[in-house]
Amino acid sequence: MFSSRMLLSDWQGVLRNGWRDPQIFLLILALSIPVAFEPWMALINNFAVDEVNFSGLERGILETIREIPGFLAFTVVYLLLIWRQQTFAILAISVMGLGVAITGLLPTVWGLYFTTMVMSVGFHFLATVKQSLAMQWTPVDMLPLVLGRMAAITSAGSLIAYGFVYVAFEFFESPYWAVYFIAGVATIGLGAVCRLAFPRYAESGYQSMTLVVRRRYWLYYALEFMSGGRRQIFVGFAAFLMVSKFEYRPEAIVALFAANHVMAMWLAPRVGRFIMRWGERPVLVFEYIGLIGIFFAYAMVETAWLAAVLYILDHLFFAMAIAIQSYFRKIAKFEDIAGTAGVSFTINHIAAVTLPWILGLIWVADENGRMFVFLVGAAMACISLGLAFLIPRLPRPGFETTLNSGRLARPAV
Repeated sequence: MFSSRMLLSDWQGVLRNGWRDPQIFLLILALSIPVAFEPWMALINNFAVDEVNFSGLERGILETIREIPGFLAFTVVYLLLIWRQQTFAILAISVMGLGVAITGLLPTVWGLYFTTMVMSVGFHFLATVKQSLAMQWTPVDMLPLVLGRMAAITSAGSLIAYGFVYVAFEFFESPYWAVYFIAGVATIGLGAVCRLAFPRYAESGYQSMTLVVRRRYWLYYALEFMSGGRRQIFVGFAAFLMVSKFEYRPEAIVALFAANHVMAMWLAPRVGRFIMRWGERPVLVFEYIGLIGIFFAYAMVETAWLAAVLYILDHLFFAMAIAIQSYFRKIAKFEDIAGTAGVSFTINHIAAVTLPWILGLIWVADENGRMFVFLVGAAMACISLGLAFLIPRLPRPGFETTLNSGRLARPAV
C-alpha cells in the first residue's frame, strides 16, 4: 500500500513548470508553519514550568492569548489594503519566526505572554492567507490535490521539527532559548527564500477587500464551525486522555505524534485525489461517520493500546477536512475568496475560545466527565454528518446546497 510508485504519483507534475512555480511557493508556506510552531508547542509546557514558574492559572491565560489572533483573523482583509497577499504571507512568516526566536530570551510571565502573541499573530495570519492564495492560484479541479500536498508537507515539517528538538535535548542538552532561537531563525530564513527566490506573481483576479459574509455560504460556515469544535476536543482532550488515564510517558506521546504525521504524509495527497474523483460529499460523510465511532470509542475505552489506535485514526480522519475548502472554492465567487478566508477562520476559532474551558470544567466536575466530553464530540460529528448530506453532488454558484429548489439534476456549467 505504501509503494514508492504510489507515493510518486501523488507528487507527479509538481516541478513541471520549474521550482519557481506558485505551487512550490505554497509548499514552502506550508512547511514554514511546523518549523516554527511544533518546537514551540513541544516545549512550551516544560519551558513555562521550568523557566517561568507558571501555575495552572498563567497556563490557561497563555492558551487564551494564543487563540485570540485566530479569533481576530477577519482583520486580515483590512491589512490586505496595505500589502499584496503574497507580500503579506512573507511578512506573516517573519513575524511568526520572530515570536518563536525571542521566546526563550524573555523568560518572564509577561515576556512569555508577549512572545506568544507575536508568534500567534504570524501563525494565524499566515494560515489565513495561505488558504486564500491556494484557492486563487490553483484551478478548481486541482485544488483538493494541492491542499493534500500542502498537508503532507506540513506533516513532513512536523517530523523534522520533532527530530530537531529530540536531538537538541538528547544529545546536546541544549537550553530552551537556543532551541527556540534556531527554530525561529530557520522560519525567518524560509520567509527570506520566499522573498528573494520567487518572482512577484501577478494577481489572478480582483479580490473584494471587505469582509464577505453571504447567506448562500451558510453551509460552509456551519461546517467550519463544527470542524473547529471537534478539533479542540481532539487537540485538548484526546492526548490528555493518554496521559491522565493511561499514563503515557512523553516519549510515547511523541511517538504517537510522529506516527500521525508519517501516515498523514502518505494519506493527505490521496485524500485530494479521492475528492477529485468522488466529490466532497462522500469524503466528508465517510469522515464524519468514522469520527462518530471514534468519539464513542474514546468515551468507553479502557485499554491503552486501543486508545493509541483511536488517536492515530482520529488524526487521519481529520485529514479529510480539506474537502470543506474544496467545496467552498466550487460555490464561491472568485472575488470573495480573500474576504471570506478571514471570516471562516474566525468562525472556526469561536469554539477554540469557548469550548475547551467549558469541557474542562465538565471533565473534572464528575467521575463520568471524560465520557461526557467525548460524547459531545460524537454529537458534533453527528451534526456535521447531517450538514454533509446537504452538499450537492455538483456544487457550484447557485447550487450551494441540496435545498436549492431541487435543481441538482441540471448539468454543471
